[in-house]
Amino acid sequence: VQLVESGGGLVQPGGSLRLSCAASGSILSINAMGWYRQAPGKQRELVASITSGDTTNYADSVKGRFTISRDNAKNTVYLQMSSLKPEDTATYYCNADIDTWIGTSDYWGQGTQVTVSS
Repeated sequence: VQLVESGGGLVQPGGSLRLSCAASGSILSINAMGWYRQAPGKQRELVASITSGDTTNYADSVKGRFTISRDNAKNTVYLQMSSLKPEDTATYYCNADIDTWIGTSDYWGQGTQVTVSS
C-alpha cells in the first residue's frame, strides 16, 4: 500500500491550496483518513480527519478555514486550505487506516511542503 500526496507549494498569506492524497495497492477498504502537519522544531499534529462515514474532526487552529473530504471511489482524501496564515507553514502528511488481506494497518505518505509567505 502506498499513499502519495500532491498539491503543496508556496502561497501568500490569505491564499488557498488544495492537497490530495491517493492510496494505492492491495486495498480492501479504507477506514479513517487524515492530514497531519509538522513544522520545524515542533511535533507532528493532527490537522483534520474524516471517518469512512464522513464524520470530520478539525484542529481548533484550522476550523473554519480548512475542509477535509474524501472520494472513496478514488481512494483519495483532500484538504482544501483557505485563508492561509504563515503559521500554517509545515510539511503536511497524509495518514490512512487501511484494511488489506493481511490485516489492518496505519499508513503514511511521504509529506508535501506548504509554505505561506509573502
